[in-house]
Amino acid sequence: MSGTEARTVTEPDLPPPPASGLDRFFEITARGSTATQEMRGGLATFFTMAYIVVLNPLIIGTVLDADGNLLGDAPDPSASIALVAAATALVAGVLTILMGVVGRYPLALATGLGLNAFVAFGIASQMSWPDAMGLVVMEGLIITLLVLTGFRVTVFRAIPAGLKTAIAVGIGMFIAFIGFVDSGFVRRTDAGTVPVQLGTGTLDGWPTLVFVIGLLLTSILVIRKTKGAILISIIATTILAIIVEAIADVGAAINPDGSPNPNGWRLGVPEAPDKVFEKPDLGLLGDFSLFGGFERVGVVTALLIVFTLLLADFFDTMGTVTAVGQQAGLTNERGELPGVGRVLLVDSLGAAAGGAASVSSNTTYIESSAGVAEGSRTGLASVVTGVLFLGAMFFTPLVQSVPFEAATPALIVVGFLLMTQVVNIDFDDWEVALPAFLTIVLMPFTFSITNGIGAGFVSYVVIKTARGKAREVHPLLWLIAVLFVVYFALTPIKELLNI
Repeated sequence: MSGTEARTVTEPDLPPPPASGLDRFFEITARGSTATQEMRGGLATFFTMAYIVVLNPLIIGTVLDADGNLLGDAPDPSASIALVAAATALVAGVLTILMGVVGRYPLALATGLGLNAFVAFGIASQMSWPDAMGLVVMEGLIITLLVLTGFRVTVFRAIPAGLKTAIAVGIGMFIAFIGFVDSGFVRRTDAGTVPVQLGTGTLDGWPTLVFVIGLLLTSILVIRKTKGAILISIIATTILAIIVEAIADVGAAINPDGSPNPNGWRLGVPEAPDKVFEKPDLGLLGDFSLFGGFERVGVVTALLIVFTLLLADFFDTMGTVTAVGQQAGLTNERGELPGVGRVLLVDSLGAAAGGAASVSSNTTYIESSAGVAEGSRTGLASVVTGVLFLGAMFFTPLVQSVPFEAATPALIVVGFLLMTQVVNIDFDDWEVALPAFLTIVLMPFTFSITNGIGAGFVSYVVIKTARGKAREVHPLLWLIAVLFVVYFALTPIKELLNI
């Protein structure tokens, strides 16, 4: 070959560009994600759970404690609602950012639904608000101690894989049911042969139509694998709801005079806000009494209250973390989330922080799965969600423009995605299949993640023992089963002890 002849030169493979510090910290590329996906997922998670900024104040901000006072000794419910809304957004924002930075998973925290109702109607009815919040703080401190000693993680690892999968599937059914109920598509009946029914018997009302359109839109976009499917559907359905309200003047489900409006919007009325900015009042922070509840209702009653809160918090989070981790494909062969101890630590601190801010216990939200469905896999998504919550303190009018009917279709589609994991349960092994079945169905039927997990654990231990396989049951599962028996029998125990 002469020197004048052309030669083909093969370039050596160039090394990939160095990852940014943000990428390395959150392991974005390593988990198969991008910064854009994380931001989109963070937005989706925020919009699917932003309702808590509106709903929590309506639950705990309008109820009188045993002394006849509203939270923060507010002069009227509207003032109490404003206080609770600001503190709810602040605590959710700080904790969710902490989860992103420390836990490094796409999990968001906020005031726990169910727990806040228990605090408002089951605890505050016996004592003052500061006393009730003190018991919430104590529960959070105890559960944090359980994490630091490794007990909570050990329990997490002791659960059979089949039950872990059942928890995820059950939560899928549960959040789908929440979506149908919160949208008004499914409603409880006052009388009759069924506990719930389709709307008021038929699909009537503009809000129901908006919900159905939103559900179809979300389903189509998700099936087509459209980037930003859930977020796009929430925004589009909200715009549709605002237009419908402007034309039809539907109004809220409860009229200003207190009379029902069956075909009204279920929570917020979707209207273009009169104002965008509103300065928050954070006067509730630190308004708690750590030992006041013990002095008010006695040691035994106070301990039972703390135990109930502890058990619900402990296993609600376990179920949520399992479900979201499996959906994101981040769990290992044992169904465990690597570094789950960090996640549980932040969640445990959330319980104490919620009580210290007088907004009830904060916990990890299953709505985080909406962000995962959008592609989020890292803590960066949580940072985005947390920043939006902090912003919601100042922009609550914008958050209130998103009605349930626009946000709940996302929960139903995400519920479907979680349900697909049911194929991983071995239904030929009845010793696991029956407890798994009870776990799955009792979550939506009793409207409680804790009840479903408890039924699964207790039945698993009983069935294994009856089959002569008690030695196959992890010792911690025996302890948990006994604790759940106590949990389910709290009312007769109180009657027996006359408390």
